[in-house]
Amino acid sequence: MKTLFVVTHTQSIHHTEKRVGGWYDTGLTPRGQTDAEATAERLATLAGDDDVEIFSSDLLRASQTAAIIAGRLNRPIVEMSDLREMSRGSAGGKPQEWLHEREIPPSDDNRMDHRGGIEDAETRREIATRIYRCLDEIVSRACGTQIIVTHGVALTFVIAAWIKMPIDAAGHVFFHARSGSITHLRQDDFWKDRSVVSLADISHLKTGPK
Repeated sequence: MKTLFVVTHTQSIHHTEKRVGGWYDTGLTPRGQTDAEATAERLATLAGDDDVEIFSSDLLRASQTAAIIAGRLNRPIVEMSDLREMSRGSAGGKPQEWLHEREIPPSDDNRMDHRGGIEDAETRREIATRIYRCLDEIVSRACGTQIIVTHGVALTFVIAAWIKMPIDAAGHVFFHARSGSITHLRQDDFWKDRSVVSLADISHLKTGPK
């Protein structure tokens, strides 16, 4: 059986400063560190005595979350740039209001290649292509239990890749997840069915909304 636990990084400085994230690289807040510790404890319970591999986006807020998990589980981390959040291009680091004033929603016939009104932002096709590629690489490894630390928007494409949704269809799906959530994915040995056991669970977190 293959088991994946997909974690969205915990609270980062760009959250509290109300700035656009994407590839804008900020670390965890004190609350983010506390929530990462709680997430690590929950993962230790879920993984039990299983051998575990840990993969993380190389952006600071994800790699710091992963480091706390890795410390609790006494496992190394493999950082992968393909697990990064969707790039917001030149909007990264700017106030959220700046982005909201410029965003343009996609038309139904151009959801995958639309840049949201920011000329140098990443498209859904671009983020989906790299995350699908990355998940295939991770899942092909022999280890039965794996932890992936990524980002809120990126999580949607991890799940879409897991259930083998065609990339063009992924332009019509979004799975909302709060910071510090755990999504449990599993493939059984006999039928090879891939399931979403739980989506964006935050029951292990004691703090209120981010």
